[in-house]
Amino acid sequence: MKNLGSVSFSSPFIIISFHLLLLSLHPNHIQGSDTVIQLPRSGSVSARCSLKRVLSVAQYGAEGDGHHNDTKAVEEVWKTACAMSGRITILFPPEKEFLIYPIDMGGPCRSKITLKILGTISAPKDPEVWDGLNPRKWLYFHGLKYLTLEGKGKINGMGQKWWDRSCKTKPSNPCRPAPTAITFYKCKNLKVGELTILNSQQMHMAFNNCMRVVASKLAVLAPASSPNTDGIHISRTKGIEVKDSLIRTGDDCISIVRNSSQIKIRNISCGPGHGISIGSLGKNGSWEKVENVMVSESYLYQTDNGVRIKTWQGGDGFASKITFKNIVMENVSNPIIIDQFYCDSPHPCRNQTSAVKVENISFIGIRGTSATEEAIKFACSDDSPCERLYLEDIYLTLGFGGNIRSYCWQAHGYTNGRVYPPHCFPETGNFLSAQKILEELDSYSIYLSKPTL
Repeated sequence: MKNLGSVSFSSPFIIISFHLLLLSLHPNHIQGSDTVIQLPRSGSVSARCSLKRVLSVAQYGAEGDGHHNDTKAVEEVWKTACAMSGRITILFPPEKEFLIYPIDMGGPCRSKITLKILGTISAPKDPEVWDGLNPRKWLYFHGLKYLTLEGKGKINGMGQKWWDRSCKTKPSNPCRPAPTAITFYKCKNLKVGELTILNSQQMHMAFNNCMRVVASKLAVLAPASSPNTDGIHISRTKGIEVKDSLIRTGDDCISIVRNSSQIKIRNISCGPGHGISIGSLGKNGSWEKVENVMVSESYLYQTDNGVRIKTWQGGDGFASKITFKNIVMENVSNPIIIDQFYCDSPHPCRNQTSAVKVENISFIGIRGTSATEEAIKFACSDDSPCERLYLEDIYLTLGFGGNIRSYCWQAHGYTNGRVYPPHCFPETGNFLSAQKILEELDSYSIYLSKPTL
């Protein structure tokens, strides 16, 4: 194993990608040659018009000192940019900290807007600022097409006081909602890249009811002890690619839930946190689906779970055509897990017969070390067993030495090649069954490989 700072890697493609990622995300890595606003060479009308294509929040009264409320200035520049035509850039200058209160930036807009974030956008520290407002929102983008968020800057949720009053931090506290730092709702043709998102009040970034999304070169960072601070949350979204990013939080690095499909996740460094999760699905008897998902070429380090599918009892719908491929794990609890008895509640969940159907799930090329003896766990429903599970080229060992094992309950599937720990399926199936699964994998992998934008 090779050490890179405090993180270890055992796969060359991850080492190379991660070196490039750290370089691109370094706060001082702002190319001096990238002139954001170019002064016109003449006083021509066309030159003056092109100058107006970049609108700095400072020109609209933003102080950028981290103390004055800059929300009004951002609202004004957004209103102006939204009413213009063509491609417009809203600039948050470097070496400035902009204090932004809860804000809606909505469409439809005439323009295609880019938020160029070179400085820092910070939230108010005091949760009381949200009194009388929607407690789940801070930076809220909705109803937009061709929106881009990019830059070498930071977005800081200042979440400490929210975490201190969470019922998950202290059970005697009341359980109350907290803001997602950045929410995209009903956005299409969306790009987010090269940003650092810190210390969200709860989830860091959520895509809800979106289509055709690319999120890349992100650093999403919060303490391992911070509650419910999912890195990237995907809900009711179709056609999204998340790649080349570093996520270290107190909850799922990436969570994919209800009615989402055509999802590609690639080259993610995840940990600490709860791993990469499909679900939870089916809470309170709801019908939900997740399908056509590929998670590949990623590294998980000291996470509570590795690659996971979790569903509540009593739900309905399905999770299908999901592949986890070429993933390295280091000291991960529950490296491979399907849990159809998920219960995130202070009280025991009652037994129910109905369940979200889990089928056509593949785990290929997963290697590394487990922090627990049960490295593979398939705990499936009695009335709706897991079917057509597929394992290939699995090699997981116990990090501190000793025996390692698999666990199956109502789980059925096939294996191909080396699988360690040995599988626990009641039927191994045959080579032709495994080949059929591989052919289906190839067909929907090609489908997923189509560009999302």
